[in-house]
Amino acid sequence: MTTQQFFTLSNGNKIPAVAIVGTGTAWYKSEETDATFSQDLVNIVKETLDTVPGVVHLDAAEIYRTYPELGAALKDTKKPREEIFITDKYSTLLQLSENPTVALESSLKKLGVDYVDLYLIHSPIIDKNGTIDIETAWKHLEALYKSGKAKNIGVSNFTVEDLEKLLAVAEIKPQVNQIEFSPFLQNQTPGIVEFSQKNNILLEAYSPLGPLQKRPADSDKIGFYSYIAELTKKYSKSEAQVILLWVYKRGILPVTTSSKIERVQQAQDIFSFDLTDEEVKKITQLGLEQPALRLYWADVYTKYNSEAQK
Repeated sequence: MTTQQFFTLSNGNKIPAVAIVGTGTAWYKSEETDATFSQDLVNIVKETLDTVPGVVHLDAAEIYRTYPELGAALKDTKKPREEIFITDKYSTLLQLSENPTVALESSLKKLGVDYVDLYLIHSPIIDKNGTIDIETAWKHLEALYKSGKAKNIGVSNFTVEDLEKLLAVAEIKPQVNQIEFSPFLQNQTPGIVEFSQKNNILLEAYSPLGPLQKRPADSDKIGFYSYIAELTKKYSKSEAQVILLWVYKRGILPVTTSSKIERVQQAQDIFSFDLTDEEVKKITQLGLEQPALRLYWADVYTKYNSEAQK
């Protein structure tokens, strides 16, 4: 029996404490057409919904261009809507829709649902040819929240300065900030983890398994990898499960994905064991000894690498 955990957001709503199918990264497409439709993605989402117990947390975004696949899987599953938590994101770096209201109406139609559980502004960086600013976009999210079409709202890739600007004008403060976070990137931007947590904004971690994806050839000589291997043996769990649970124990929600159903099922099952406080601290410390590993937004945030591992 899978044990499931939830975080409680600032508005009192619950959110599954791990997102097990992200539809970006490997699934991302530069255009959404019949020719680029991925049956493999439909299959993994449907198999996840049909075989994984509990509330399944799916992570989508306008820029990923994978709504048709998600819609096909959602239409074909018998899992009730209340056991599916859907995150969606409005694209800002490349503005694909006039505003978040137009974007969400379109995605709801493609997904075949009446609401999303979490709606985020994908980044604080605006399309140079864009026609909307972050403050205006946020007003749209607040209206969508009040209408019930977005049950929770938040942001992604926001710095402390970006959050401070938004909090100054927000009627409803962001419930979530989704950032890149892993043992080798413990602050995407300076002080963002501490600031978000102090302000009761739940952090979500995308690419939490960066150290495994970019494992160096000499990893057997690096203390971090040796210690993770030690813990996998102790708990009879995978390296990914150990790191995902470490993220959760840091008070952060890990967002992961895989094309292999076994790994998706393992991600949902990370609460079947526990790390001690000392083990969490040691993973943290060994991770901080490594240089910053940034898989996304490197062109924007690499300038902060010296402060990313603090």
